[in-house]
Amino acid sequence: MDIINSDIFSYLVLPLLIFFARIADVSLGTIRIIFVARGMKHIAPIIGFFEILIWLLAISRIFQDLDNWVAYIAYAGGFATGNYIGMLLEERLAIGHEMIRVITKSEALDLVEALKDSGFGVTSIRAHGVEGEVGVVYVIVKRSMVKSVLKIINEYNPRALYTIESIKLVNKEVFHQVAPPPRKKTLLHHTKKK
Repeated sequence: MDIINSDIFSYLVLPLLIFFARIADVSLGTIRIIFVARGMKHIAPIIGFFEILIWLLAISRIFQDLDNWVAYIAYAGGFATGNYIGMLLEERLAIGHEMIRVITKSEALDLVEALKDSGFGVTSIRAHGVEGEVGVVYVIVKRSMVKSVLKIINEYNPRALYTIESIKLVNKEVFHQVAPPPRKKTLLHHTKKK
């Protein structure tokens, strides 16, 4: 009991516990919000339960010692750090799908073929823009594959305009093949004239 009532506990141990509790609950909150946005309705409530439980423990401890200004600093610092760590975790998890829309000044046949050769599902159309005819290419990929697609886009059409949009729901998982599709071979039959 003497340890809990000591200055070392009040001004060092307790603020550290509050700091790490806030990191945990804010990180969980960030992940929960992303799961809700992605429509993952079964896991988001479970994360929310632990998020609020940790928050209640941290805030109740602060209210027990309202004169402890170090605990306030730890609370705010944990919140800020938790936001950052939550974003890093979300980036690492790369949950969900993205649609990449590419607008080019030409049809971008080389780009479309390169994406197909890399195993990505591609839809392309001709369209009319302000400066005339343009090509529009759509690619839907898992978030973990976005960098691979952007690398191909920048290699084959570095001046293309592209946008990336999050997709909440995808009804089919046919966007990327594990191995690139085999090239179709065309057989040319030559007939000899007699």
